Amino acid sequence: MRLHLKDLHDVQATPLQRAHALDRLYKRGMTVIACLLPSVTSELVLPVPRKTRRIVNSVLDLLQMLADDTLALQEGVPRPAPPPELALWRSLQALAQQLMISHLIACPTPTGCWQQLHQTYATARRLQVNTAVPKGTSRSLQDVYYSAVLLGCAQPASLTPLEVLFLAAYFERFADQVEVLSAALPITPGTFWIDPARDVAALSSLRKISRPTDLPDCFSCLRLCLLLKDQIAQLDAGIPAQELNLPDFAGTPAGRGVLVRLAARWGDSGKRRFLRRRQNHRTLLGTGIDGLWQLSKTGEAANVNVSTWMVTNESPEGYAVMHVAGNTGALSVGNVVAIRTDSDQNWQICLVRWALSENPEHLELGLQILAPKAVPAILAQPSHGTGTEHLRVLILPAIPKLRSGQTLVVATGALPKERKKLLLLIEGDNISVREVHRTSIDEQTSSVEILSIEPDQNPF
Repeated sequence: MRLHLKDLHDVQATPLQRAHALDRLYKRGMTVIACLLPSVTSELVLPVPRKTRRIVNSVLDLLQMLADDTLALQEGVPRPAPPPELALWRSLQALAQQLMISHLIACPTPTGCWQQLHQTYATARRLQVNTAVPKGTSRSLQDVYYSAVLLGCAQPASLTPLEVLFLAAYFERFADQVEVLSAALPITPGTFWIDPARDVAALSSLRKISRPTDLPDCFSCLRLCLLLKDQIAQLDAGIPAQELNLPDFAGTPAGRGVLVRLAARWGDSGKRRFLRRRQNHRTLLGTGIDGLWQLSKTGEAANVNVSTWMVTNESPEGYAVMHVAGNTGALSVGNVVAIRTDSDQNWQICLVRWALSENPEHLELGLQILAPKAVPAILAQPSHGTGTEHLRVLILPAIPKLRSGQTLVVATGALPKERKKLLLLIEGDNISVREVHRTSIDEQTSSVEILSIEPDQNPF
């Protein structure tokens, strides 16, 4: 496809013939990409393997060529030809796909992509076709543009590939809930501004950075936040995702967790409580509930992947770390990890909040500290057969002034939603049995659920 597009530049043809050829190449290219993406992202791990990254980079190059050529078509082809709104729509769609795929592999967005997206939409506004829905499409140029912008505002580095695809589909359906602001930009949660001269996504109004006095575009997500909260409440009430016009993923614990985090992120000021301090000391890192269970139980485990990382900055809430050596295991955003430094023999339990990978040899993580240590336990519950299922779980202790009670870390989907009473077996010097009651769900990701628990007042 890329070779065909390159050859099209050298072919002796009339502008209308070029337009017809580019029309067919665009449709074919987008079809190929749509078929290729599921196979590339189905089992994506970080850092992305070299072969997969090479394929993805080829896709990104193709999308950039389609965006450039369709935009040039709008400027240089006489009428009758594809209307300008269709050429601009296709350029916006190709750029939006390019940004979304970059988010999928936790890679920085291609240089100039955000700037080109903003300026292409500015052209659509200047020509007054931004609200048009071109023939053969189902969305306006404005909806395509704001779908991409909203995904960039959702902190895609904190999402797994499935969550990125889910939010991309969600914003396709509800981007019209964005409120474009024409007055002065209010300094409130959920409001953003855009500078077409900057190669970045929309910027929060709460960030203390310089901005132009004459903002070309600013918008509010308040109405979208209210819709998110209403949809979450209906999902909790048992209404299927399909009846709410939501993607199927919204009906899973991970999908609900994404919606909850997004509503909280855009509905709260989100001010940083602690300053970060730059560091350069090394730490060991283990991954997964089973691995952390063994590390918390014995301190060492031969069959647990433990890798070496460098702490680049830290605060009382967490760390930013960069991979140095060792097998990282099945790392993903939303999974639990444990880290240990030379000065501390305990394994701190953390949640992976974001990931960034510029190339196959590079991986950085943002970790939120959940607890200074964990108590390994066995959760006993009836299985689908006649016996009892035993699951490895982690009990996180209460932390004064931060968390008044204990929490339980379990694999996502391991517990039925209706099951409130839990039986925990803890093996220390003696074996103890605890009956607890889960009171709330503090966090849901694609990998784990974090539940608040308290002693059960009505034993089994």
